[in-house]
Amino acid sequence: GLPVVDLTKPSDNKPTDEAVVAFLADYHRHAPEGLEVLSGGFWSAAYGYRIGHEELVLRIGDDDHGFRADQRAMRYGSARLPVPDVIDIGQAFGRWFAVSRRHRGRFLEDIGPDEGGALGPTVVGLLTALRSVPEADVPARPWREWLTDGISDQPGRHDSGWRSKLSHHGDIERTFIAVERRIRARLDACPDRRQLVHSDLLHYNVLVAPAADAVTAVFSWKCSTWGDALYDLAWCTFCGRWHRGIGALGLWDLVAPTLRAADAVDASERHHVYELQIGASHLAWYLTVGDNDMLRWTAHQLDHLLDAGPRKYT
Repeated sequence: GLPVVDLTKPSDNKPTDEAVVAFLADYHRHAPEGLEVLSGGFWSAAYGYRIGHEELVLRIGDDDHGFRADQRAMRYGSARLPVPDVIDIGQAFGRWFAVSRRHRGRFLEDIGPDEGGALGPTVVGLLTALRSVPEADVPARPWREWLTDGISDQPGRHDSGWRSKLSHHGDIERTFIAVERRIRARLDACPDRRQLVHSDLLHYNVLVAPAADAVTAVFSWKCSTWGDALYDLAWCTFCGRWHRGIGALGLWDLVAPTLRAADAVDASERHHVYELQIGASHLAWYLTVGDNDMLRWTAHQLDHLLDAGPRKYT
């Protein structure tokens, strides 16, 4: 097999706590209290702290793309879709920083299967809120192009070169080829819509209340786009294979009856295409980081999806 790639997380590139405290004291003209290193981020390091009675978060990253996306996403915020306020974006430590208001809660992935009675309506409500956001006048690629780009090896991306690495895994490459063919064969069922798509809900980007009965924050909007909101359901159902609390919800059966007539057209076909596309994009990631165990496991999930076909819609 291929050697494991040592891909250091950008969030591992942290200044010292003393340097962070000094920066915040100068920035706020007031000494921060309760500095806390926050977990969960891959692309940026994060710190929670207080200035007086106000709870804030400082994030430090290599570029401002994700911070700007979070700032733009504030326009989508509502009681059902709480998006933290990004107060400021700037440069420090030779990098970029963002200061946001802190929201509290439990990560969606950490909710157990025994809490499904509360969590199910919460996730259904989140998906409904996302697809109900009014269309914004912002540029976005045609939806089918966005889907196929996500499983294409393109120069300049963080996973560039993954397709040649796949050729060293013959059985998994055959799975990918079958997945790609099915996606392209069924793209006509996927409408070029302009609904809000977060497309990264289950990477520690959603907080829920202690009782799992409400969403308290949705952040990390750098992967968001405008397309078919059913994609976010597919993200949850596919990634539910990793997270037992999500997988146990039976989200397809919960969400499908809530779809409006226009959203229900070819819903099974679209959902099937999106689960396959999400799995295929994960293959590219695991090839990039050299995680052969997860590469094989994901390919196995894709084989199962190919055999099972679209879910029934009643």
